[in-house]
Amino acid sequence: MEVSEDLRVRTPYSKTVLEELRAVPWASWDDKLRAWRVPFRSFDELRRRWPKIEKAAQYAEPEERKRRREASRDSEAYKAAKQHNAERRRRRYPLPAEDLPPLGRPVATEQYGIVVFSEVSGELVEPLELTALYPNAMRKDGDYVWGKWHSATLCELIRTWPARSPAGADERARGWWQPTLAELRVARRNARSIERRKQNRDPR
Repeated sequence: MEVSEDLRVRTPYSKTVLEELRAVPWASWDDKLRAWRVPFRSFDELRRRWPKIEKAAQYAEPEERKRRREASRDSEAYKAAKQHNAERRRRRYPLPAEDLPPLGRPVATEQYGIVVFSEVSGELVEPLELTALYPNAMRKDGDYVWGKWHSATLCELIRTWPARSPAGADERARGWWQPTLAELRVARRNARSIERRKQNRDPR
């Protein structure tokens, strides 16, 4: 904080800091100075809010944010998320060898939403391979093979007839099921958003 013809506050960006300073009477942001200007008549209110402002500003400091990022990389949650993202890029999914989904038609999955399987490799899934990522593959009453998938496009989703009732426990346990209308609506909304982003990037 600086003292001039008024009080000037500069902090790293923080939503909490913004909320606190906006609540101070007559405080305003000066874009040229890149600082909040608070008149002396609002000093008491600023002082009352200052502990919360100072704490939030310290939390938002670049070095503090870097320290938290580095600490999070050692967490189990970070490692699990990294493994999940790496597996998603492989576009494979364990399917029960005796109960395969229809190829070329959208089906729902627990891990990746509504997808379309394009082929089944025939390669058996090892019993302990990635079972933390695919709970459905932990069943011991049959073999599982890898299926190749892609996210369902908007056109594919529009052409899909919904299931009359939600998937039961057995369908979810096998890892895939026919999506309901509610599931299709969410997927179609997401697919429309993706298409709009693509069109904005390439307006031709």
